[in-house]
Amino acid sequence: MGKVLTPEGYKKLKKELKRLKEIRLPEIAEKIKQAKELGDLSENAEYHAAKEEQGIVNGKIMEIETMLKGADIIDVSKNAADIISVGSTIKLKGSESESTFTIVGANETDPIKGKISNESPIGQALLGHKLGDEVEINLPERGKSVKYKVLEIT
Repeated sequence: MGKVLTPEGYKKLKKELKRLKEIRLPEIAEKIKQAKELGDLSENAEYHAAKEEQGIVNGKIMEIETMLKGADIIDVSKNAADIISVGSTIKLKGSESESTFTIVGANETDPIKGKISNESPIGQALLGHKLGDEVEINLPERGKSVKYKVLEIT
């Protein structure tokens, strides 16, 4: 089994791949062309910067293509409504507050938007739990464990 992606994450990667191939690479090719017209390439900073940028973008393209090729797309419509799985949005109550998270594949993680990886300590601790379960999550970076109650799964 490869890395998991939600359909949303798959679409986002496909969109980024298209942008890199159809917009960024042609822009960089134009920069290289213009830099070549300036003459001596051995001391042409614009040329070397554009070539370096081209290498970075090509590397990113290869990385995304590899991710997409090996990805297992999760059909979130087949998720059991009462069990936490990849693609589930869950509401948790801790001792001090309530939090809402969506469990996503590792390549889709965005903590600011509440998207946590299925491979993270929190994601791993939550997977498979049901509505009403109390879950103890070990947070090694904080040096403690925290208990949460699962209030909602969508």
